[in-house]
Amino acid sequence: MAGHSQFKNIMHRKGAKDAKRAKLFTKLAREITVAAKQGLPDPAYNARLRAAINDAKAESMPKDNIERAIKKASGADQENYEEARYEGYGPGNVALIIEALTNNRNRTASELRIAFNKHEGNLGETNSVAYNFQRLGLIHYNADAGSEDKVMEAAINAGADDVSSGAGGHDIYCAPDNLHAVTKALEGTLGEPASARLDWRPTMTVNVPADKAEVLMNLLNLLDDNDDVQRVAANYEMSDEVMAQLNE
Repeated sequence: MAGHSQFKNIMHRKGAKDAKRAKLFTKLAREITVAAKQGLPDPAYNARLRAAINDAKAESMPKDNIERAIKKASGADQENYEEARYEGYGPGNVALIIEALTNNRNRTASELRIAFNKHEGNLGETNSVAYNFQRLGLIHYNADAGSEDKVMEAAINAGADDVSSGAGGHDIYCAPDNLHAVTKALEGTLGEPASARLDWRPTMTVNVPADKAEVLMNLLNLLDDNDDVQRVAANYEMSDEVMAQLNE
């Protein structure tokens, strides 16, 4: 019985992992379709589509799925997804910006409001927290793209504004309007990036106390699980002690 129980637990975890992966692929496909619909269906002439495809490849999304998502953009029976941005404060006064692709703004807003209310947060109006962030282009390379000095030199030559390197790789920042040009210039030296997209960078951060950390993580997980939510930006920091408590 113990072996049978263990097998069931393994299959449950695998099922949960597969479901999460399927949800991620759905979000990536939606972004690809919207990007292809708003511009040309050729990534060489559509910076947003190129970034969406790079994000999909980084998550090992099958090539057939990517091509199918691009073809959907020209279908007459496609649902009309539109971009929407929601802002609010989570537990510990953490500022959150939620970017979504939705076919029903009222439904999405209602679901997000419920999530905030259940987790000591408050969904606000547009621009209620955006002043805590800077809008910019973010180009990410994995650590094996090169040394910190090599990436820094390439970023300067490409016209980037800032670089942050660490164990997780290299983040290169630029003005939003320069994202496509900087990405193309970097590819000549560093190759294709792991991802390139517009992002929100906190201009100030909030240190989350231990009694709010778990509630915040639960809120972030719930937002990430929402089908309409593409990405969430937050301006929180956590001490090593708080992180250790969360991992217990």
